[in-house]
Amino acid sequence: MDDGVLQIDNNLIGNLIRPSALGKKNWFFVGHPGAGERSAVIYTLLGSCRRHGVNPFDYLKDLFTRLPGAKITEIREFTPVAWAKAMEKGVTQAA
Repeated sequence: MDDGVLQIDNNLIGNLIRPSALGKKNWFFVGHPGAGERSAVIYTLLGSCRRHGVNPFDYLKDLFTRLPGAKITEIREFTPVAWAKAMEKGVTQAA
């Protein structure tokens, strides 16, 4: 309290976690444990897209187009980080 450099509140952090805090209330009753797990996977992918500056619509469109024909050994190519790097290089197989 004696240090004037430190902020007295944590509104910045509160604003950053607000979407997941509000969602937590809405997602509490997902209907089935499997649905909750699938939702968590999707939200994790979208959060990773956001963190790495990837457009979620473009990413998911390409993912859902290419994933059905992919081999299990190619799964690492479908992470948002790997996808973003491939887009930077101009290497994409998007239809």
